[in-house]
Order: sequence, then C-alpha cells, then structure tokens
Amino acid sequence: MKRKRILVTGGAGFIGSNLIERLLKEGNEVICVDNFYTGKKENIVPFDCHPFFTCIDHNIIEPFYLEVDEIYHLACPASPTHYQKDPINTLKTNVIGTINMLELAKKVNSKLLLASTSEVYGDPEIHPQPESYRGNVNPIGPRACYDEGKRAAEALVFDYHRQYHVNVRVIRIFNTYGPKMNRDDGRVVSNFIVQALQNKELTIYGDGFQTRSFCYIDDLIEGMMRMMNGSDDFIGPVNIGNQSEFTIKELAEIVIKLTASQSKIVYLPLPIDDPVKRNPDISLAKSKLAWEPKIPLVEGLKQTIAYYKI
Repeated sequence: MKRKRILVTGGAGFIGSNLIERLLKEGNEVICVDNFYTGKKENIVPFDCHPFFTCIDHNIIEPFYLEVDEIYHLACPASPTHYQKDPINTLKTNVIGTINMLELAKKVNSKLLLASTSEVYGDPEIHPQPESYRGNVNPIGPRACYDEGKRAAEALVFDYHRQYHVNVRVIRIFNTYGPKMNRDDGRVVSNFIVQALQNKELTIYGDGFQTRSFCYIDDLIEGMMRMMNGSDDFIGPVNIGNQSEFTIKELAEIVIKLTASQSKIVYLPLPIDDPVKRNPDISLAKSKLAWEPKIPLVEGLKQTIAYYKI
C-alpha cells in the first residue's frame, strides 16, 4: 500500500503530537507545521530521528505549498488562557489560516479535516448537544475570537466543498485530556493535576456544579482518523467526545484522590460566557464511524497524572 504523505498543522500541540505519533506508527510520512505559539518542541522531539517525519516552523496565516495527500488542520490556540491573550491572532489563524489550508487542499487535490470544537455551541440551551444545534454564542464577548473563529472556519470548509468540490471533513472536539497536555495549558484537567501534585489549592470557577465530559486523547485520535479515512459522502460535522458527564467539583475530588493530595478546593467567580453545561450527543459518530470512547475517566486520569509526574 502506498505510503500517505500527511500534513498536520499545529502538530507540536497536545492533540497534534499525539496524532503524529499514531500516524507514524501506521507507516505514514508526516509533515508537522507549527509556529510554536502554544505548541511545544519537546512534544515532537521523539520524532526527530524518524525517517518519515519533518517539522516546518511556519505560521499558517502566511500561505505555503506542499504536495500532500491529507491535511489534518489543527492549528489554533485552544485554551482560553492562550486564545484570549491575542484574540486578533486567534481570529486570523481560524479564518486566514483555514483559507490557506483550503487553498492548498484545492491546489494539490488533498483531503482536509478541520478540527473544530464544541465551543461552536456556546453556552448551550439544548443538552446534550447534537450536531443539528446551531448554538448560543456571544459574538462580541471575550471568547468570540475562538468560538466565532471556529464557526467561520466551519463555514469556509463547507463553502470550499460546495463551490470548489474540495474533499473535506469536520469534527467538533469536546474536552480532551491526556499526556503531552501543557502544564500551563489553563484548562481544568491540567490545572487540577498540577495543583494537586503540588498540594496547592484546586481553583474552581463558579459553584463547581457546571458539567463537562472528558475524552481521553487516544479515543479522540481514533475518532479523528476514522473520520479522515471514512466515506467521502460523510463530511460532518460530527461530535467527537465522551458522553460521561461530571461536575467540575467531582473532577476535582477524583484528581485529589488519585494523586493522594493534601489540596483543598477553593471557589472563584465564573468567567464571562463560560458554559454551564457541555456534553456531546455522539449518535452520529456511532452510526457513521462506528466510534465511541472506550477509556473511562479514572483510567485516563491515571495515565495523565503519570505523565505529569515525569
């Protein structure tokens, strides 16, 4: 079978580096493109000596050309801490960067998968969230650079498909965690684990009864690759996430128990536009991709805690 040449934008990030590891194991040639705004070089160091791995330091806001068979378009800061730091850059990455990747896919006739997000649903009024739900997003709030940026990216992907017949797929990623997640990521799982390992107070924003679902990285990668390798007739969008729902307080208590930490829980005000509930309806992924997550939260947290202890 012919070796595929695959481009991963944002490949030095948490999800991108885990995806690259899987793609290389399956015998593909992989080109990572990252400007290391949030991606970490240490995430891709293990691949440096691999004969079929290349890393290009580049910002996708600027066009570039590569002959590739597939594009996994992941590039964009995904944590509020990072995407709100430079909201204009976040929007440019989502809009201009996505246009550049779609133009490349059009020129070289490659498949493109957009890593979109559950944030397109905003603070949802429907629970759990099916792909048909159009969302409840504040277009002028502090999260809009990411939320509306991803919504615009989805619109671009579908318009390039309709107008230019580009071979595309869209997945909507719900909360994901696991090894290679930055310690300073600013998201709840990494925050809690780092705080617990240092016996510091675990900070909960709000009353702790807001809910999230947490998908382990290996499950996400499996769903992502099934979407890329699936039928051209199914382009999504499709939710990829874990349906098991936990309150943030429950998550904090589990992390404290697993780390045998002496940490206490403290409560701070809820950030503006922070969703109260977030949980995927994955019926479509089950029926179209024969995919559902396999790894329960406690098992995944044990693996993640072990990584942070290194």
